[in-house]
Amino acid sequence: MWRVGTARAWAACLRPPRRCRPPGPRSGSRGAATVAVEPAAGLPVATKVLGLAPGQRVTLRGLVANEQGCLFDSCAHYLADSRGEVDLSRDTSQGGDYTGVEPMGLFWSLSPARMERPYQRLVPKQIKTPMKVEVSVHQGHSPPGTIPGQVLAKANVERWFTAPGVRRIRLKEGSVRGSLFLPSGDGPFPGVIDMFGDEGGLIEFRSSLLATRGFAALSLPYFDFEDLPSVMKDLHLEYFEEAARFLLRHPKVKGPGIGVIGTGKGAELAFSMITFLPQVVAAVCISGCSSNTVAALHYGELTLPGLRFDMSKISISETGVFDIFDALDDPMDPANSHCLIPIEEAEGHFLLVVGEDDRNWKSSLFAQMAIERLRQHGKDNFKLLSYPGAGHRIDPPFLPFCSVALDCVLGLPILGGGERRAHAHAQEHSWGKIQEFLHLHLG
Repeated sequence: MWRVGTARAWAACLRPPRRCRPPGPRSGSRGAATVAVEPAAGLPVATKVLGLAPGQRVTLRGLVANEQGCLFDSCAHYLADSRGEVDLSRDTSQGGDYTGVEPMGLFWSLSPARMERPYQRLVPKQIKTPMKVEVSVHQGHSPPGTIPGQVLAKANVERWFTAPGVRRIRLKEGSVRGSLFLPSGDGPFPGVIDMFGDEGGLIEFRSSLLATRGFAALSLPYFDFEDLPSVMKDLHLEYFEEAARFLLRHPKVKGPGIGVIGTGKGAELAFSMITFLPQVVAAVCISGCSSNTVAALHYGELTLPGLRFDMSKISISETGVFDIFDALDDPMDPANSHCLIPIEEAEGHFLLVVGEDDRNWKSSLFAQMAIERLRQHGKDNFKLLSYPGAGHRIDPPFLPFCSVALDCVLGLPILGGGERRAHAHAQEHSWGKIQEFLHLHLG
């Protein structure tokens, strides 16, 4: 949640309990101008600049450093109204990193600053401390990547990924590793397992946000963490089954079943979990494939081989960006039928979330394939959220989007597709729908 500043959907979906709401606006000023950010719950973000001359041209800039010290920035151009004011919930950005009325545009359009290595993604690693963003107002209209004009005013904004009262418990339970996030209160709470893709490691921010909204959320790594395998080789569904059983046994988790949410490879594992594990009754699959890919998946005597990437089908742009869109083996080729996850056997419910401009792989097509298979077997236990203009990784709202991101394993820039504004709106809309889906099917 944004400690200072929030959008309508964010306030509706991620607002902390009333006792946890932060105090009033923070503001800073230099000279006559002042920038203030007010978190009015349930209303559009109220970021205002006061004390300007009527019609004055100004650039608003966002600036944040990640845990490694890499700087990310954004900018937008505004004209002061007849009273010398700019209101981001009402006024139109005329240029910069986005245009139009976008109250949270300065945040979702953040990208590596000009002097930084390009294609880095701003992903929160620490959830105990806030991400601090400086919002500044500059004289004139400064194009992105250039030195901005004179500073007229500044304010600091904090984004928190957890709320007071949320408990974080690091797990070393049998073979299961990860972090369990529990909401404040007595519970019991609906339980959700949360997984990401081939970047590996422990990624906690989505689980922490889910706990803020009343879910007992288990952030579950499956390689490249502690004593788990360092690379993604063969996977065993028994590991994920053990995690599901642990979560369902927890006294703060209510049954009779749990949910799972996954992105990329994590979505693919969510397909397998709801198909084979009776504990899982709801699966949110973001940008996933309903065939097993890359690493073989084992469960007892069953083995699902992984579809492979054909390196000859990878193209490289003049700027050195790798396009792997066509590289994955065709899951509908009869020769690859042994890789299909038999999702038609699942008794639970699916929510498929895809960006129609995903260039990492054909997630929109994969979702249609999954739906067709379910329909062929008389199933209607699915819902599709498909977003034009959105790319591969659809995160919770207002996290910056990267159309090209460095692959964590290869260290190469991979095309993810999508357009900033459309992707930001997909994140904002889908987050509320994901919570509705999980609450509905987990009671």
